[in-house]
Amino acid sequence: MSIITLITDFGNKDHFVAKIKGDIHRSFDKAKIVDISNNVSPFNIMEAAYILENTYKSFPENSVHIIDVDSEKTIEKKHIVVCLDNHFFISADNGILSILCQNINPEKIFEIRIHNESNQIDSSSKIFSEVASHLAKGGKPELIGKEITEIKSVKNLKPFVNEDQSQIVSSVIYIDNFGNVVTNLKRNVFEEIRKGRSFEISVRNYKFKKIYNKYTEIVNYNVPLNQRNDEGKGMVVFNSSEFLQISIYRSNPQNVGTASSLMGLKIYDSVTISFN
Repeated sequence: MSIITLITDFGNKDHFVAKIKGDIHRSFDKAKIVDISNNVSPFNIMEAAYILENTYKSFPENSVHIIDVDSEKTIEKKHIVVCLDNHFFISADNGILSILCQNINPEKIFEIRIHNESNQIDSSSKIFSEVASHLAKGGKPELIGKEITEIKSVKNLKPFVNEDQSQIVSSVIYIDNFGNVVTNLKRNVFEEIRKGRSFEISVRNYKFKKIYNKYTEIVNYNVPLNQRNDEGKGMVVFNSSEFLQISIYRSNPQNVGTASSLMGLKIYDSVTISFN
């Protein structure tokens, strides 16, 4: 029996999350359902993809992952199942899963073909719950759709590197609960382009010339505790998922502020790294 996970932009106020869980349990009463996040910003596929990429490997093989974000079926946006890395991913073909597929080739892709011609707004969630139940019970994806070879991709998946490799332009792809700003630049790409050179990271009017290994590295422990003034300082780290991240040390939206709010950064904004 496989685990079924949920990533949605439904939030926790309304009934939508409970309804999709109820639909799953009605089809498969022994289902084990895990909420990864139901607080994705509305229609934000980059945010959903980042959360998915950084969580799915923590689950056992053959887990079934529902990504119900921007999922209404249209003539341009079909519903799909992607078999990748020994997991099943169910979503609309809106670019979310292309982010996973840029690093790992999918084993198979299926267009879901079990739809009734429903005019109900929540029909996408019903279809996803039915397909997830089928797969979690060991059902074959071939029984719910036809195999296809391509899915939609989203722009700005990878940072831009100029011709002489003197500059990288990365994009903001995620802002976490602390207001940390995550870019699409991974450590291995940064080091490959850097080649040991010094660098300057430009974020709006802020400039950074050092990347810390951990948050507390910014603290000068030679200064007595009652004289330190480290909270609220801007810094750059590679986060636990190896993405370049702009942070404010011990940020608090209520008093210190966050990297996102203080620097005015939002999804798709640019962060530039120049090499000397």
